[in-house]
Amino acid sequence: MTYLAKPKFHHPELEANDLGFTHRDYEGAISTLCAGCGHDSISSAIMRACYELSLPPHRIAKLSGIGCSSKTPTYFLGQSHGFNSVHGRMPSVLTGANLANRDLIYLGVSGDGDSASIGFGQFAHAIRRAVNMVYIVENNGVYGLTKGQFSATSDRGSKSKKGVANPDSPIDLVAMALQLGATFVGRSFSGDKDQLVPLIKAALEHPGAAFIDCISPCVAFNNHEGSTKSFDYVRAHNAALNRLDFITTRAPITTEYAEGTVQEVKLHDGSTIRLRKLASDYDIRDPAGAINHLNRLAASGEIATGLIFLDDEPTDMHARLGTTPKPLNALADRDIVPGAAALAKINQGLR
Repeated sequence: MTYLAKPKFHHPELEANDLGFTHRDYEGAISTLCAGCGHDSISSAIMRACYELSLPPHRIAKLSGIGCSSKTPTYFLGQSHGFNSVHGRMPSVLTGANLANRDLIYLGVSGDGDSASIGFGQFAHAIRRAVNMVYIVENNGVYGLTKGQFSATSDRGSKSKKGVANPDSPIDLVAMALQLGATFVGRSFSGDKDQLVPLIKAALEHPGAAFIDCISPCVAFNNHEGSTKSFDYVRAHNAALNRLDFITTRAPITTEYAEGTVQEVKLHDGSTIRLRKLASDYDIRDPAGAINHLNRLAASGEIATGLIFLDDEPTDMHARLGTTPKPLNALADRDIVPGAAALAKINQGLR
């Protein structure tokens, strides 16, 4: 058996970001996924987004469940915190970690089987509780690890590799995220880095529950004619609502566009999302309109991609609960043990 290993040394002329890190500093182990898997393209987009934002790897916590998609955190951000949970339970583990330490940047990576089936309830509660996170679903419409059964996101009528048509209606995780109150909702395609990288960058800077559904064809079991999650189908039916440029507070804005073609959205940290509007009648701030737009496109066999919804004034779980700003491991005994008088006052209030 042959084992591959990355060289330990960096070329001295590799480009570095504002922290002095190269792209290599955001890589992980060598992928063992199938050659050409869309998930590897998403991993590459995550690395590029974190590199361009100059995020310190040690401030990022990546969490996953079970499945091909949940293996991918091994292949990026090797110097970050990581936890691989059981099937469908990543959202609750991420929620607990976020409550314990809000100083980290939380990145949840899941799959359509992991989030839309066994973890559907977990997905719903993490979104409705407004956990400050980026939740990415690498959506290929099949259970790749168990040889290609339809998942809950497989479109009705979509054919398996053996030619069997799926009889069931799909779960649209984007529509669910909108209904559950996510304050940043997007969809992209693993083969479209020009759209995906700035979308991930904007989600990482968003102070609330950010959800991205990323269609990621399975080259082994769901990339054939008749599949609605194949490379060819998505390319032919991609209805991009907008194209994004993400501009940090550190980067000068030098690009100019013709009047009426661009919509700028300022975020709380001063950074800017610049939307090149392709659907002139589309409003990213209207969640009900977004759902209607998704339904209209779906009825015609089109797949809406881009930034689908953005709340300019999001709140997260900590703001709602009034939690301490300090990580729990930084609290002293006097912070954790209030004393007998305080306990008596609490007990009196419960009588």
